[in-house]
Amino acid sequence: MKDEQQKDLQSEETKESREKVQKDFQGFLGSARKFLWELLNIRNDTDQEATKAAIIADIPFKGHTIWILICSIFIASVGLNANSTAVVIGAMLISPLMGPILGIGMSIAINDIDTLRRSLKNFVVMVVISILTAYLFFTFFPLRDESSELLARTAPDIRDVLIAFFGGFALVIARAKRGTVATVIFGVAIATALMPPLCTVGFGLAIGNMEYALGAIYLFTINTIFIALATVIVLKFLRFPMVRYVNSKKRMIFARIASLVAVLVMIPAIITFYNVFEQSRFMVQAQDLVNTTIGAYKFQGQGRFLDNLTQINYSRKGTSNIEIVCMGNEEIPSNVIETWIAKKNTYSRLKNTEMKIVQGGRDDSEEKFNYITELYESKKVEIQNKDERIRLLENEIAKLSKLTTRQVPFQQISAEAKANYENLESLGFAYTLVTDFNKMDTIPIFEVVWKKGAKKREVRKDSEKLQEWLKLRINDKKAQVKQRQS
Repeated sequence: MKDEQQKDLQSEETKESREKVQKDFQGFLGSARKFLWELLNIRNDTDQEATKAAIIADIPFKGHTIWILICSIFIASVGLNANSTAVVIGAMLISPLMGPILGIGMSIAINDIDTLRRSLKNFVVMVVISILTAYLFFTFFPLRDESSELLARTAPDIRDVLIAFFGGFALVIARAKRGTVATVIFGVAIATALMPPLCTVGFGLAIGNMEYALGAIYLFTINTIFIALATVIVLKFLRFPMVRYVNSKKRMIFARIASLVAVLVMIPAIITFYNVFEQSRFMVQAQDLVNTTIGAYKFQGQGRFLDNLTQINYSRKGTSNIEIVCMGNEEIPSNVIETWIAKKNTYSRLKNTEMKIVQGGRDDSEEKFNYITELYESKKVEIQNKDERIRLLENEIAKLSKLTTRQVPFQQISAEAKANYENLESLGFAYTLVTDFNKMDTIPIFEVVWKKGAKKREVRKDSEKLQEWLKLRINDKKAQVKQRQS
């Protein structure tokens, strides 16, 4: 009986202990939840009326705003042309491009059809004026080099989508805060980079390169869609009140139109994100394949991998391809290439990709020169102003050209010389560097050894004739003959 009472007492103590631990844990969770809510909550410090007024005030493009836009476009165009990142950043800081985009996002979020109409109209005005200004600048400005700052705006990837989306989040949250955080607005203006793509569109139209123009307008579209989408999400989360209309039927129609526009914005946003994500995955896997195959391959002879000429081309509908270019006197074994192709098929995004290895090891110098020339001609439109590739090609052509033009058929020349000059005992040949300390030149030198006992007068006469003949034979007036008797 006493044992049973002790057991009951221990059971009650254990139960009380468990309940206490459970209450303490629930209290800890509650405190942690409250702390996180207070830490992350943005609704309490939101000024809805001031936010709406500020966004609506930035929508119109007329008067002072238009001239600020034109000036900032000119500054950005100069910065892109001069490849100056600092100038481009300065232009983005004074640009008023964000206004209509935020207006589009807000009007969709709160069902304000009038603001949506005004935002779209001003957005079109903004884009047209920006592109026209950049087009006029690059048309009449004499220097139109394709700088890296310009080319960086012609091929968007997944990072641009993420920058636009989270930049839009930061911008709207900063706008909604009591006492707007100006530094955030400036930072988003720089990060999302709305202006440089529009300048690049004008540049592409000015030089007649539609690929550049379409790539840049695609990047601008990505930025616009995802900034507007972020605006809609944030304002919905902050529970901005919907615009109410006296006529309930009219309100329903406008609500449906706003919802339709929101869906239309979401669809291209999802498609764009997916396409850019797929392209980025392909490019990452392709570059990894190149780095782990030819990039890690150890040439035993004079072969080398030309990274700047290697092409990785992604095609969403057609066949993507990877073209690896190697030059030199060494041929990569076929079994190694088959191993690389097998490795390619292990990548999920590269299975249907064509992999081509262009080698120079099978060819002599003249054929290498012809290949480089053909490659340059076939790619000239694509790489006409890509400075690094052009410099590389020109250097390769210059080197191979010298090798080709200076090849002397020494075996034939020596046989002909032996047949024509009976006193000739041996003939040597080499190129020699000569300088007068003002300039340097390469001279073809033939060393002639005459038979012992040959008459000096005949040797001198034959040497003169031999020198003149060798100049004609190798088509080089600088050729010289040095003689000695055995």
